[in-house]
Amino acid sequence: MTTVIAPRLSDTQVGELLALIKAADSVELKLTIEEPHQYHALQRLQLDPLDAQIRQVYFFDTPNLDLNGVGVVVRGRRVQGKRGDTVVKLRPVVPDQVPKRLRKSPAFVVEVDAVPGSFVCSGTLKAKMDNAEVRDVAFGRASLESLLSDEQRKLFAEHAPEGIALDDLAVLGPILVLKLKFQPEGYAGQMVLEVWSYPDSSRVLELSTKCRPREAFQVAAETRVFLSKRGVDLAGDQETKTKKALEFFAQRLGGTS
Repeated sequence: MTTVIAPRLSDTQVGELLALIKAADSVELKLTIEEPHQYHALQRLQLDPLDAQIRQVYFFDTPNLDLNGVGVVVRGRRVQGKRGDTVVKLRPVVPDQVPKRLRKSPAFVVEVDAVPGSFVCSGTLKAKMDNAEVRDVAFGRASLESLLSDEQRKLFAEHAPEGIALDDLAVLGPILVLKLKFQPEGYAGQMVLEVWSYPDSSRVLELSTKCRPREAFQVAAETRVFLSKRGVDLAGDQETKTKKALEFFAQRLGGTS
């Protein structure tokens, strides 16, 4: 049997990660599974796709992804059976450098996302929104400015590239998403499965689990052992859902290649 070792963080990276985790509100451990191994992973975890929730995700950026270039993400999401939401996200961020007024906002969360071999700390400002309102903006029947909260518009204005307004952003999407929360037998916590389907029939499958910062390394070790025992591939290239979506739809608009 051939043993494949998943990417590891260097000692310097571990030190950086520790510093970020100590100042973060939460940690999300993520693993994306390459397409040739996705069906096997679903079988080994005994997941039923009929239990999944349907979502529709839209991003907003210029065709050349100017927002993404400075670490700003604007997203709208429609959710089956629930209200949708909007997000203005900054990444990377250093928690101690985030303005106090923002850290005190109940709508703002600082989270560390970690995948095998890398990590990033982001600040996310979220607002609830009706699904119909998200769809109206995506179809050009309402402005993006009307979809965002006052806090979100202010955050966007403070971090967007000079000369780029909300009205300048194009709709990048939608992406069809299936999301399933589950608690596997033999695993102490809850996992989340997300399958992002793109118009070219490609897919990104991500497994994730959230934990409190002080539990991050323990949960990471337990999760790694659990998935390894079930034959889930841990060594594949990690593909970011957002990055793939932005680049895919930007190319369709004739932007970034």
